[in-house]
Amino acid sequence: MTAATVPADVLSGAVTPADTTDSATFDAAHVWHPYGPMPSPVPALPVASAQGTRLTLEDGRSLIDGMSSWWAACHGHSHPRLVGAAQRQAATMSHVMFGGLTHAPAVDLARRLLAMTDLALDAVFFSDSGSVSVEVAIKMALQYQRAVGKPERNRLLTWRGGYHGDTRAPMSVCDPDGGMHSLWAGTFTPQVFAPVPPPRGSSEQVRAVYLAGFESLVDDSVAAVIVEPVVQGTGGMRFHDHELVAELREICDRHGLLLIADEIATGFGRTGDLFATAAAGVTPDVLCVGKALTGGFLSLAATLTTREVAAAISAGDGGGLMHGPTFMANPLACAIAAENLDIIAEGRWRDDVPRIEAGLRAGLEPLRTEPGVADVRVLGAIGVVEMDEPVDMARATAACVAAGVWLRPFGKLVYAMPMYICDDGEVAAICRAIGAIVAAESAAEEQGENGDENR
Repeated sequence: MTAATVPADVLSGAVTPADTTDSATFDAAHVWHPYGPMPSPVPALPVASAQGTRLTLEDGRSLIDGMSSWWAACHGHSHPRLVGAAQRQAATMSHVMFGGLTHAPAVDLARRLLAMTDLALDAVFFSDSGSVSVEVAIKMALQYQRAVGKPERNRLLTWRGGYHGDTRAPMSVCDPDGGMHSLWAGTFTPQVFAPVPPPRGSSEQVRAVYLAGFESLVDDSVAAVIVEPVVQGTGGMRFHDHELVAELREICDRHGLLLIADEIATGFGRTGDLFATAAAGVTPDVLCVGKALTGGFLSLAATLTTREVAAAISAGDGGGLMHGPTFMANPLACAIAAENLDIIAEGRWRDDVPRIEAGLRAGLEPLRTEPGVADVRVLGAIGVVEMDEPVDMARATAACVAAGVWLRPFGKLVYAMPMYICDDGEVAAICRAIGAIVAAESAAEEQGENGDENR
């Protein structure tokens, strides 16, 4: 249907195409959802509203949001202080271009970010998503090496099992084989990959052997090291030791490389520390933050770097960083983020995250001996049950929704990232929902072994 053939009442707004059927059916037929085909084999659940820890579906059911809506809504949905910040800013200025202009929300947010992070991080580049913040970080590293006379340094070194986003450069540093972007192997600049880091709690000797192998991969083509410190997120929800991050800093220093820390998932208290790099005693050359930056209200991210890096880039070819998103430093998002960082700075999460960690350990550890479970791991407000086999999404969704919780497993991983405001009962409910998924998978496996053709 072209614009010329669309009925006049649709163009006028009197009727929209979605009015011809219910929203779920229209969604399934026309709206693409993440990481899947269209139409989706598992229909999306229509959400009517979100308040506190709860999602209310259109049919009236209430679900605990055990995902913090992809790790962003750390203080809960519709937090009154964030709502207030949004309303005040929207009444004044929702958006203005950042080219040649500036505004108080961006300046205020930059001040808060610089005060909250390492003192050596001195310059902030705002973007509109975490993936773009990594794109910018990689561009910074490449422009920096060009500016200091090392243009041959045009590749990134990382470890396998990582995930850094879905845009082009971040995809190139995601796990090249086991990750969701393996489809694009051979179409990117070939990056340098070390093995998956040894798991948290490894011995000093194991770490030393691993790091020696990691350093052996450094050659004259490597511009920077990029990692998710302490927690690898969507690439596998693996945890590693702070000491590994500290040694990566030393490797970078020995070879003149930049260290890029992707703290989009780990920043702002999720692991029990404000930032994983700071807890490791590490100053990255470039720090990426996002997700919880606005408390889940709007998409916003930032890439922070040192004065040395910023000055070198600014003096090099191009005369500055060659990037500029349309919604860079969006005033509405910046105002909300500034209020959110005030909430973070007040520090209630420092009590809440350890409490949630204890609840997750108590609720998930008994699942370790269940059939089909390969591992259970908890760190901060992150709880993971890894299965032996990939989880069936439709079955898992049905099981957790029936338990009154929203979870979104992927691959072999059933995990939760509770909001910091979840009380002990809600954390226990999230654990029971994970247990329900494990039980559903186990029952299906047992039926399959008995010859169930519908498995």
